[in-house]
Amino acid sequence: MALIAYDKTDAAAFEATRHLSGDALGAWRAAITRYLDPRPGMRLLDLGCGTGSWSQAFRAWWPAAGVLAVEPSAAMRERAPFQPVLAGHAADIPAADASVDAVWISTVIHHVPDLPAAAREIRRVLKPGGPVLIRSAFPGRHDGLTLCRFWPEAITALNGSYPAVATVEEAFATAGFTTAGFEPVAQVSAPSLEHAATHLRREAHTLLQLISDDAYARGVRRLSAAARTTTGPQIDVLDLLVLR
Repeated sequence: MALIAYDKTDAAAFEATRHLSGDALGAWRAAITRYLDPRPGMRLLDLGCGTGSWSQAFRAWWPAAGVLAVEPSAAMRERAPFQPVLAGHAADIPAADASVDAVWISTVIHHVPDLPAAAREIRRVLKPGGPVLIRSAFPGRHDGLTLCRFWPEAITALNGSYPAVATVEEAFATAGFTTAGFEPVAQVSAPSLEHAATHLRREAHTLLQLISDDAYARGVRRLSAAARTTTGPQIDVLDLLVLR
């Protein structure tokens, strides 16, 4: 079961505040294409696609490729402008054996309850040699995360609830995967800290849902105070783990 339910409230908050654009998407496109050679006819699986923003980006970047979007939450599927989005999850992917060329998993790996089972299922649907690209925050690597700067309790939640890089690698190794790359990617998450504070929705962030109401309120005050004096865009650093 996922760490949070992703009901209609969560899905609405996610759609409103978590879609990236502009410089942020450009940074991730550059990182992805260091490990993936997009070509006509290839098929990319967006596993746990949420409200479909990455599927939309892939279709825009590589219109001659196919995108298979899969999401377990009905509320997320209903809000996705990208269609179709199929019901499914990491241990039960609605795809034939060896039918996808690459798998994209963005801020989802911490919601997967059985990583070895997911690795086996991904191995089943992925063509030999295809990459699994995992975009995530990982325990012990929180220095570039705005949430952890203003909500130190989120660090405890991250370290206690998210799988470590080594944990993911070990789980996928049981299905024959090895690590092909690992790198931090800096993204522009918001045009300013003020914008981030104004548009903050707790329901859109797993880490903020895992902390107490009092801790959340204290962090909001810290963020609002910093937003009054901080200029420039909000930069966050997440990691890209690539397995083959």
